[in-house]
Amino acid sequence: MRRIRGEEDMAILQRDLDAVTNWSEKNNMKLHEEKFELMRHNGQKKDNEELELLNNLPFMAEFNSYKTSAGMLEPVAVLRDLGIRVSLDFRWSIHIRRLAECGRRRAAWVFSVFGTRQTIAMLTLYKSLVRSLLEYCCPLWNPVKIGDIQALERVQLSFTARIEDFAGMNWQRLQHPKITSLQRRREWYIILHMWKLRQKQVSDDLNIRFSDDGRLGFTAKVPSLTKKATDAHQTIFDESFAVMGPKLWNTLPAVLNREEDFSKFKVGLSRYLLSFPDEPPAKGYVRRNTKAMSLPEM
Repeated sequence: MRRIRGEEDMAILQRDLDAVTNWSEKNNMKLHEEKFELMRHNGQKKDNEELELLNNLPFMAEFNSYKTSAGMLEPVAVLRDLGIRVSLDFRWSIHIRRLAECGRRRAAWVFSVFGTRQTIAMLTLYKSLVRSLLEYCCPLWNPVKIGDIQALERVQLSFTARIEDFAGMNWQRLQHPKITSLQRRREWYIILHMWKLRQKQVSDDLNIRFSDDGRLGFTAKVPSLTKKATDAHQTIFDESFAVMGPKLWNTLPAVLNREEDFSKFKVGLSRYLLSFPDEPPAKGYVRRNTKAMSLPEM
C-alpha cells in the first residue's frame, strides 16, 4: 500500500490495474470489472472537499480517474466490501444505520410469517435471523456514537417487546439469562478475538503487543497517535479495534486473561461480563451507561 502523490503514482496504479486484469483473462479468470469501485481519501475533510471540487472541473475527472475495459472508474463516497459499507470519512454510521434498517425488515418478515409469540420459538428466530445480521463482523465496526448504539438496540428492544414472556417489560428483559444487550455482545466478541490474537490463532495485522505485567496478568498495549494528529483523526483512531480491543482486554482479571483453554476462557468471560450491569445507552433501558464501553477501564 502506498500513497498516491502525483501523476507518476497514478500511472503506476493504472499499470498495476491493467496487469491484474490481463493476468486474469489469460488464466480464464475474468474479473467483473463493472463492479470495480474507486474511493479516494485525502486525510482531511477540507482536502476531500477540494478534491471533489477539482473532480467536477472540465477534463479533471478523466485526468484523476482510472480505466478498465468496462469504462472509467468514478469515485464513490461509500462502497460495499464483503458486506461491510466503508465510507469516505472512515466512520461506520452509514453501515450501522443500514444494518438497523435491514434488521427491522427481517424482524417484520419474521412476525408476518410466524404466528407464534412463544418465547423459545421467537428467541430462536431472533437469534438466527435478526441478531446474526446485526452482529456480522461487529469487531470491525463496533459503534462508539450513542446514536449508532441506540439504532441497533432499538431493533432488539422492538422485537423482544412482542415476545410472550416479555410483554410490558423494558430494560428488565436484559435480566433474562438468554438476552443481553447488543453492546455487551459486541464487547464479548472483541475480547474473544483479542484472546485469539494473544494465542496467535489469527493474523495480527495490527501488531497488537501483549506483555506479562505480573499481578495484572497479560495486558495489551493501547497504541497512540502522534501529537501532530488532528482531533478528527484521533477520534477515528480511538474508535478503531486497535484501541478498543486492548482497552476491553485490559479490564479482565489476571486469572482470566492467563487462561490458555478457549472453552474455559469463553465460560469465564461470560461469567465475568455478567458481573457488570448490562445497561446500554438506549431508550427503554436504564441509562447508567452513556459510554461506548460498558466495562470500567483499568
